[in-house]
Amino acid sequence: MHGGETTAYNPDYLRKQEKASIPVCNILGVDVAAIDMKWLVAYISGNLPELSGDYICVTNVHTVVTAYEDPEYRKVLNGGIMAIPDGGPLSSLGRRRGFPAMRRTTGPDLMGEIFRISVSQGYRHFFYGSTEETLGKLAERLEAAHGGIQIAGMYSPPFGPVSAAEDEEIVRLINEARADFVWVGLGAPKQERWMAEHQGKVKGLMVGVGAGFDYFAGNIKRAPEWMQRGNLEWVYRLMQEPGRLFGRYLHTNAVFIGQVIREWIGALAKG
Repeated sequence: MHGGETTAYNPDYLRKQEKASIPVCNILGVDVAAIDMKWLVAYISGNLPELSGDYICVTNVHTVVTAYEDPEYRKVLNGGIMAIPDGGPLSSLGRRRGFPAMRRTTGPDLMGEIFRISVSQGYRHFFYGSTEETLGKLAERLEAAHGGIQIAGMYSPPFGPVSAAEDEEIVRLINEARADFVWVGLGAPKQERWMAEHQGKVKGLMVGVGAGFDYFAGNIKRAPEWMQRGNLEWVYRLMQEPGRLFGRYLHTNAVFIGQVIREWIGALAKG
């Protein structure tokens, strides 16, 4: 199945890049891109000017289940240019459903791939989210790892609600930076809602990367490669933040497994 749906979340946004060429696997109502990292980087690099103003969601079991339970959030995930499979269970399920090339494409891995080619491609980056301390560490580490990388701007928004006037100022700040990528690190589901609300208003491709800022700032560590390959990175995250993540994982994992089993039984009954 390909992403024939071209409707954006913002009805006033006129998408410049069609979604028809993006293969998708619908999982609990969310059109998850059935892709791998090589395809994703090539697609972004080859269409970056046309993607300005649009957004990419990084999806996992938590966000898919949240979207399953919240139709408005489901519109948000399906209203961007694509929702990529950050969670290993999503890509594993996609392969079982007939998408053999579907692989896990995490937010931090995408950031790393784009950072790696940024100097040669002249990409400019804006970072929106997290704390000023984390943004400072992020800039320092990126400049050390990728000499010459262009950090066009950074902004740590207030924790509470932002007024219309403040929001206009933030959009002006981002747009004057002339960034190719606007990395959004507000955590799910806040970051996806923010991107949807700013679709067509912000110049640059918005990508919601959750804890990606903390990874590249050195605040938290990625799981070992063997855990990532075995779809066990969630276990590593749970060990790091049990108080915050235990309840979330218990609920969303149970709902996800239950619904996938129901769909499978339903398909068997029809077949």
